Amino acid sequence: MSTREMSSTDSDLAQHDGGGVTSPPSVRRGKSRPRGLGWSGRLEVLLMVGPAVIFFVGFVIFPVIMAAYYGFFRWSGFGPAIDFVGLRNYFVIFSDPNFQAALGHNVFIVVMSLIMQGPVAILLALLLNRKMRGQSVIRVLIFVPYVIAEVVVGTGFSLLLATRGALNDFLENAGLGFLASDWLSDPAIAIWTLMAILTWKYVGFAVILFLAGLQSVPEELYEAAAIDGASYWQIQRRITLPLLGPTIRIWAFLSIIGALQLFDLVYIIWGQYVASVAGTNTMAIYMVATGRNAGNFGYGNAVAVVIFLISLVVALIYQRYVLRRDTAGAITERGAG
Repeated sequence: MSTREMSSTDSDLAQHDGGGVTSPPSVRRGKSRPRGLGWSGRLEVLLMVGPAVIFFVGFVIFPVIMAAYYGFFRWSGFGPAIDFVGLRNYFVIFSDPNFQAALGHNVFIVVMSLIMQGPVAILLALLLNRKMRGQSVIRVLIFVPYVIAEVVVGTGFSLLLATRGALNDFLENAGLGFLASDWLSDPAIAIWTLMAILTWKYVGFAVILFLAGLQSVPEELYEAAAIDGASYWQIQRRITLPLLGPTIRIWAFLSIIGALQLFDLVYIIWGQYVASVAGTNTMAIYMVATGRNAGNFGYGNAVAVVIFLISLVVALIYQRYVLRRDTAGAITERGAG
């Protein structure tokens, strides 16, 4: 038998298993090309996405474009805009000390919201993540302030913290009259009063987010750390907080954007004129006071565009340098799967 025939025979025998059944020839797998959507699939996607796109364009994109357009005019809000002023409105905005003060207040609120609400929410979430009596009731009580309407919260605190309000009366009756103060009108105190109200109002939302994030931490990690002799706080610092990082970063993003656009609570408690005197004026309050209430809707639209651009730039920077690790990890895991 020749060498070629022996090779052929060995190859035939190699394709048989012990039971005499011929094994299927090996198939070289290549990368499967994704199949494109047919007309039915495209129509289904269009029907599902179309209404959302229409609403987004009609209620987000179109108003922004119109605000940018009217921002180039001196416009009273009625009739066509014909008094074109170009970029004058924007020059006035950035040169106005009142707007600069309002922008500073927004920046202060952004920073202090992260400093005050974040640690409190994390501690409460860690506490409520442990088994304890009345756990569900405590969770509900912490979350209740978040679902209360801002009008109710603002009206209640304006009555409670007034100069002759319930808080000062209580302090005087309790012999602590020296602690009574003008909580809403004193410029040195009013901004901290606002921060206390904001913390009370929105810390429940952060607690719920952190509790949801804690549910994704595997219990095996806690058990392994406890076996290795780690203390409770070492476990939280080395395991819980790093794994809770994506949730914390999402909450921080929502808190920053909300603080930059803060309006309702300040307007209800202080009003547009008292806020500037008390030191709680924000960019949104400035927009209403100098735009709608001053009868200059063109200027108000220009302020709205500035607020939108500031929020957009902050969001893009945060997305680029903070949230990028989370989105990149999610995309990588999805591609690997």
